[in-house]
Amino acid sequence: MKILIVEDEPKAGDYLVKGLQESGYVADLARNGVDGLALALEHDYELIVLDVMLPQMDGWKVLARLRERKQTPVLFLTARDEVADRVKGLELGADDYLVKPFAFAELLARVKTLLRRGPVREADVLRVADLEIDVPRRRVTRGGQRIDLTAKEFALLHLLAKRQGEVLSRTQIASMVWDMNFDSDTNVVDVAVRRLRAKVDDPYPLKLVQTMRGMGYLLEARE
Repeated sequence: MKILIVEDEPKAGDYLVKGLQESGYVADLARNGVDGLALALEHDYELIVLDVMLPQMDGWKVLARLRERKQTPVLFLTARDEVADRVKGLELGADDYLVKPFAFAELLARVKTLLRRGPVREADVLRVADLEIDVPRRRVTRGGQRIDLTAKEFALLHLLAKRQGEVLSRTQIASMVWDMNFDSDTNVVDVAVRRLRAKVDDPYPLKLVQTMRGMGYLLEARE
């Protein structure tokens, strides 16, 4: 079990690494938000223990950026005990919240609970109106008719379907489908959306791939 700790206080970070390693986990440590986000995106961790008050990028921003790409369980650590802060963390996608100072035994119990939950399993079949996406078989149909997509077209449609009704910016789409930083001079996302529309929308009266001008794209059935 690999756990990432993002904690800028040297003693606290070293203490957590030592305690988790002695408890049988593999623990990596990042001492600022930028490094923590980079490690979280590069590697597959079972859990991230994330401090809120971090240099370079705070824990709120780290979590928000992480949730654009991954659903790794996150346990927030913070000295801030206000209800509003706890609610904000949970709304951003944190899975649990532990206020400093804490006993290591309590943190370990929280870690074990989160790890037992495991990742949220995605549905095998996603549906939007008469569009059906069989994820394991990578098979797409609309109105019962098979639609052949390239690997990137399928990845784009899958992303939009998983987040249906949610507007995704070109930057988010570029990073999640092509794993690249979006360049404003590059129209790769727009071109891919046009090609996808030609297959899943143009032959049908009900359009599903919607454009939010100046914002991005979303998948939604609009009568």
